[in-house]
Amino acid sequence: MTRALRVFESMLRRLDRDNRKYGGNGLPADTVADLREAFARDGCRLDDELRLHTARVARLTVHVEGLTEASGIHAELERVRRFGADYPDDAIGAAKQLIEATAKLVLLKRNLPVDERQDLPALIKQAQQALHLHPAAIPPARNASSPDNADSIKRILGALTSAAIGVAELRNRYGTGHGRLAAPTGLGPRHARFAVGTAATWCELMLDTLADPDAPWCKASATAPLADGTLTTSNELA
Repeated sequence: MTRALRVFESMLRRLDRDNRKYGGNGLPADTVADLREAFARDGCRLDDELRLHTARVARLTVHVEGLTEASGIHAELERVRRFGADYPDDAIGAAKQLIEATAKLVLLKRNLPVDERQDLPALIKQAQQALHLHPAAIPPARNASSPDNADSIKRILGALTSAAIGVAELRNRYGTGHGRLAAPTGLGPRHARFAVGTAATWCELMLDTLADPDAPWCKASATAPLADGTLTTSNELA
């Protein structure tokens, strides 16, 4: 992506020089304005000298209170996908933030309390329980045709839970968000894609389930929090 932007920048500057060479005033102002707006939508800035500047993912700080709708999280995920390969430590930090934002959004939509002091593993567990997606809370299948209760689904959910927690642990060691004496070394685009892909899978599962009127959490007749913060239902699905 960075190389493509440099080629585009070079061509813009050449067109501007050629226009001035033959008596013009450079690229028309309305054209530059349109280009500037188009690049800004993808997180790039076109300066007055027609040089392109790529926004670092670190600027994609997720403010949970502003993500009242799932579309906000999807938009942030898309931006992290675009820039993560260039700045892997930023991408890992942003991936963790998106998992946290998604978990809190789920709890808010389920009218459950959000404890800002809670660590991310506990938050992930609570959000998955709120949507009946935590493997420990899924009852045995009484109907072989129901995939939500299948043992294979439980195994996938267990692995996905661990993966989401792993992103948080990866961020603690390599991602942005902590003061460091030295920048982390050894990170590359594949690490960024791995972390962002894991976060995207978890977030999209949570958001898809939250929006699905046929999901188990929607069909349960009642849900009540227990003293330890786990959830129980009075009418589990078959």
